[in-house]
Amino acid sequence: MGTPEFAVGILETILKNNFEVVGVITAADKPAGRGQKIKFSAVKEFALEKGLPILQPTNLKDESFLSELKALNGNCQIVVAFRMLPEVVWKMPKYGTINLHASLLPNYRGAAPINWAIINGEKETGVTTFFIDEKIDTGAMILNAKTPIHENENAGQLHDRLMELGSKTIVDTLHLIEKGNVQTVIQTENPEQKTAYKLNRENCKIDWTESSETIYNLIRGLSPYPTAWSLIKDENQEWNVKITEAATEHANHDFKIGTIITTKKEMKIAVKDGYVKIIKIQFPGKKNMTTAELLNGMVFSSNAIAL
Repeated sequence: MGTPEFAVGILETILKNNFEVVGVITAADKPAGRGQKIKFSAVKEFALEKGLPILQPTNLKDESFLSELKALNGNCQIVVAFRMLPEVVWKMPKYGTINLHASLLPNYRGAAPINWAIINGEKETGVTTFFIDEKIDTGAMILNAKTPIHENENAGQLHDRLMELGSKTIVDTLHLIEKGNVQTVIQTENPEQKTAYKLNRENCKIDWTESSETIYNLIRGLSPYPTAWSLIKDENQEWNVKITEAATEHANHDFKIGTIITTKKEMKIAVKDGYVKIIKIQFPGKKNMTTAELLNGMVFSSNAIAL
């Protein structure tokens, strides 16, 4: 049971390790883009390619879906980036329903664990497999695997590494279930634990009053998707821009916070402990480009400011 690209890597590895996949459950097709063409989920595209039976329920409690799911006769369900399941679904298979979550639980329960680990400046993350229960990401843990977060790594790069690590961890978990050797650990609540909140327009906006490191972590934690954004104002013009790559520069200065300083090839924004150097940026209606490419055809005044 899964929808995005992350789940595809796991499904592919399960097949390569000769486990029998009797069915794939994924999101319903949706219209997308300007032409509103019907778009299949990444998991559906892959399942079609492999000739696997596909179910696309809109209501997970619907009787016809439940009877179709039961008819597949699966003895274990694997969930990767799907939806919250009703009890009637997760209790159905003989060996239970396991979830792969892209964090070291109980930290970063929720929708965007990969992004938030980077945004919060973590040095380490990982994946956890657990048995699903009635809450979100709270079930008894089976296995976890750790990996360092590299200093300049963005969310897209970490996503790909965790997909690989998650694939191995799912296969190891399935072997334990197959042999009857599963030993679980109950998650303990910790007042210090962090949450992977759903990403929205508000928490993706850059706050230029923060430190250069905090801003840098936000930009790489949201790159390449959904991307950090900011308003840029210059004279009577205002743009809503996406910033996909940056660097930090520590320095003392007297510029107002948010002031944009440019040379022919460089653009940096003044913050309280120095500057955030913009490496890649996307203006409305334009492609994502390097600062040098942008400044080749655009000139900012000394009043330009990021808000």
